[in-house]
Amino acid sequence: MLEMVRSVEEYRTLDEAEILIGYMDGVAGLVGAPGMTRSYLHGWRNGAVDAGLVDPDEAQLEIEAEFAALAQP
Repeated sequence: MLEMVRSVEEYRTLDEAEILIGYMDGVAGLVGAPGMTRSYLHGWRNGAVDAGLVDPDEAQLEIEAEFAALAQP
């Protein structure tokens, strides 16, 4: 099973194109692709959350807090 991305450091190792494809599938409510990568899964999960289809999980809340801290002056 793929592990969810929990930190900005982990996020930086992902493939941006696969994140975008996964995100668009998640927003559209499509089922995750078979054999998905960690990058796709990250995007898919975020898209599904943004579309209101699923609730955020602990990993998403952790990385969201890290990204928010980076935005602080």
